[in-house]
Amino acid sequence: MQKTIFVVDDSLTNLSMAEEALEKHYRVITLLSVEKMHEALKNLTPDLILLDIAMPGMSGFDAMKHLKSDRKYSDIPVIFLTALTDSHNEALGIELGAVDFITKPFSETVLLNRIRNHIQIDEIIRKRTEQLVRLKNGIVFTMADIVERRDKNTGGHVDRTSSYTRILLESMKKFGVYVDEIINWDPDLFITSAQLHDVGKINISDVILNKTGPLTESEFELVKTHTTEGENIIEQTITRTGEADFLQSAKLMAAHHHERWDGAGYPNGLKGEDIPLHGRIMAIVDVYDALVSERTYKKAYTHETAVTIIKNEAGKHFDPLITGVFCEINSQFAEIR
Repeated sequence: MQKTIFVVDDSLTNLSMAEEALEKHYRVITLLSVEKMHEALKNLTPDLILLDIAMPGMSGFDAMKHLKSDRKYSDIPVIFLTALTDSHNEALGIELGAVDFITKPFSETVLLNRIRNHIQIDEIIRKRTEQLVRLKNGIVFTMADIVERRDKNTGGHVDRTSSYTRILLESMKKFGVYVDEIINWDPDLFITSAQLHDVGKINISDVILNKTGPLTESEFELVKTHTTEGENIIEQTITRTGEADFLQSAKLMAAHHHERWDGAGYPNGLKGEDIPLHGRIMAIVDVYDALVSERTYKKAYTHETAVTIIKNEAGKHFDPLITGVFCEINSQFAEIR
């Protein structure tokens, strides 16, 4: 599949030279300004960007800052095209994340070789990254599956809650709820992490997990420890693997999905926005699935009844803003079952 390259330069001559040098090998999109590049990015993500530094309006350096601040574009390799050859500009460009500099006027041979090298390197990195993501996802799924197989009351809970979590997170963005915080989250990573919210149950006795009757007070106290046990398990995994970013969301969900907005939850009795947002999101997802699922000790509630219960618990059990989003889009939850 032919790779796509954006060439951004305010000189028609430079754009023409770059297009002539590259068009036999790549799909080339020439753009006269950073503003036009931003418009083009809405419809197409290139494999590499050739970016002039000194341009009217937004400079190449400013454009680079914008690209790196947006998760959607931050991994696109950028090569600066410049007549500015002093070490200060090169240092600044590298600091901002550029992979290379090409001095203008450029030759066709230099341009092609530099681009070919960086696209090949980027392709290798991308494949390695995809392999690591698949490995991580596989490990998370296996851990979650082990827990679910032990708890016969919660068949399919992990898959369903992952689907609900994706719907709720996307809807929060749509409605602008806590968007300043969640805009920087990796949604796929967040959804994967949701699978581990009950991992602490691995340390709870099968006898208690699968008990058909009501739990005694002491048994319930043991079940409640799955939050702190889950937090500890994930923290130990982070310490041993160094994968803090990958597992941090999972740790927050495991530890805090049973906290309540009014402070009456566990394990820490946190209240309101002192509860990490990860836990507040997971709380609604987890309770909804528990309500509409049949257990050995209870019948399943209808979707409508579950929605009513959650709505009535806004500001008590659940974050009222997230509950409001849930009430707007709850029909999408019903479609999962």
